[in-house]
Amino acid sequence: MLYEISEKAIQLENQGKRIIKFNLGDPNLPTSPEIIEAAYEAMKQGKTRYSSAAGEKKLREELAKIHNVSADNVVVTNGSKWAVFSLMFLLLKRGENVVVPSPHWTSYELAAKRVGAEIRFLRRDLDSEWKVDISKLENLVDKNTRLVILNSPNNPTSKVIDEKTFGEIVQIANEGGATVLSDEVYSDISFVETKSILDFGTDNILVNGFSKTFAMTGWRIGYVIVERELAQKMIKLNQITTTCVPGFIQYAALKGLEFRKRIADEIREQFRLRADLACSILSKTKMRFSRPDAPFYLFPKVDGLDSERFSLNLLDRGVAIAPGTAFGDYREHFRIALSVPEKDIEEGLEKLCEALP
Repeated sequence: MLYEISEKAIQLENQGKRIIKFNLGDPNLPTSPEIIEAAYEAMKQGKTRYSSAAGEKKLREELAKIHNVSADNVVVTNGSKWAVFSLMFLLLKRGENVVVPSPHWTSYELAAKRVGAEIRFLRRDLDSEWKVDISKLENLVDKNTRLVILNSPNNPTSKVIDEKTFGEIVQIANEGGATVLSDEVYSDISFVETKSILDFGTDNILVNGFSKTFAMTGWRIGYVIVERELAQKMIKLNQITTTCVPGFIQYAALKGLEFRKRIADEIREQFRLRADLACSILSKTKMRFSRPDAPFYLFPKVDGLDSERFSLNLLDRGVAIAPGTAFGDYREHFRIALSVPEKDIEEGLEKLCEALP
């Protein structure tokens, strides 16, 4: 349903209708000029040919320095989504299962199903502030569990897993013979302190990317940090599929790392203001929601709501949102992405509130 809404919004735009797009986590902020200039300079210097399937050495070394690992543990990928799919493709066999706290980013579910693995959802709810119930996790992990996937800060709730819970999840997974795959693409721009999977040792997997922190969603560059044997398998898979991330994009990403703190600070503060604005508007309605710990999302609940029907009807008012069913069994919820200017946030949320049943 997430992709259906996106396509319908595009169709309406092509017909000349203005749509306020709360349905995509695609920040409207421009990519920093230093990054764009670095890409241009790299192209002029001939970085337009095949690159290493592992990633440019300079970029891997810089990422390794940031995360205190070896460059041999770093593989550059065509976005973090491809990284997640590659890891599932390489690690999962039919009959094995993946445990995912829900609500969850829909790509985890679709990728697991594509490779024939069973996916087990650890349901969380708004009343508990989306906390992971450790006893429920223990009941879901068994001898056939190969991966436990974490996403903190989370899409769609924007909530962060606290340090104690994070550590307990890692312990349960690893003692059960499972690997934790931690998708941390929102961590650098979180409003609150976050923990990384690397804080609990290097036997698990970190997935990250440049899309959110650097406003580079369309550049399609991500990376993973894994043990060396798995890194080599990922490199071979890159060789026979995507080949490589274009060299000029990698050099642009490398330039972005020079300004990482400044760029992340600017994006974080911009979205903190947007979150404040949205929360002030929604708090005047019957919606229930948790205040976000990070950009870009709110995941409110309206008792009795059919969010799929509501999302489709709202398009007629010029507003696109994502129904909660795109992220699990959450029909009374919907996701709002604050990835539009403040004036559009005000206008769009006013229309949304007016349309509530």
